[in-house]
Amino acid sequence: MSASTAAMAASTGKYGRAFWEGQWRGSGIIFVALFIVGYVLYGSQPGVGASADALAAFYGGHRTRILIAAAASGLNILNLMWFAAALRTTLADAGQDGWGAAATASSAAFGGMFLVLLTVSAALAYSIAGSGNGALTSGLNDFSWALVVLSSFPRAMLVMAGSFGLWRAKLISNALFGAGVAAVVLGVLGGTTWVSGGVWAPDGVYARFVWPLIGLVWVVVASRVLARSPATRAGW
Repeated sequence: MSASTAAMAASTGKYGRAFWEGQWRGSGIIFVALFIVGYVLYGSQPGVGASADALAAFYGGHRTRILIAAAASGLNILNLMWFAAALRTTLADAGQDGWGAAATASSAAFGGMFLVLLTVSAALAYSIAGSGNGALTSGLNDFSWALVVLSSFPRAMLVMAGSFGLWRAKLISNALFGAGVAAVVLGVLGGTTWVSGGVWAPDGVYARFVWPLIGLVWVVVASRVLARSPATRAGW
């Protein structure tokens, strides 16, 4: 068998190029689904400055559920990485390598911060919250909320890279591009939620619900665009 014939067989077989293209281009949808599952399993984390009793009740009383959510969410980071890789490959196919590289960098930054957040939560539930060190537990709980706020910037960059790249590649309409730009602005605003209480607090409605929902909707839309975008070269 010649080299060209072998390459063609590898790209068209059961586990060839088309199979992997479909897997990774659909990973964004899986990321959204598992994120929602992990969010529901994890429950409502006590806010900034929560009492020692509230922290002990949450991290101690829901220890198993939190650890299961941490494991599921840790696995889900892989889906985020594959989604970004599929976005990167699609943009490279269209000659938008710069935006693709920005998507890779921003997803890696967000993935790293998300992993640190999961580590802190798992450690609190596993042993720290039950050690009786209320000051340490409270400090780490507040630290996790700070991570949520600061992760807004790489999340916004991922939305920006995908939206601008797909638009420049003529894979999305002007209307979708406008929605993406609006999502970027709202995402950057998420990094300013430092008010001591209310909607704009680190544990407020905007940081806890509104901006994450915007990000998830964008991932779903981008995944659908990737699924219908033809591949012009073997990326996998």
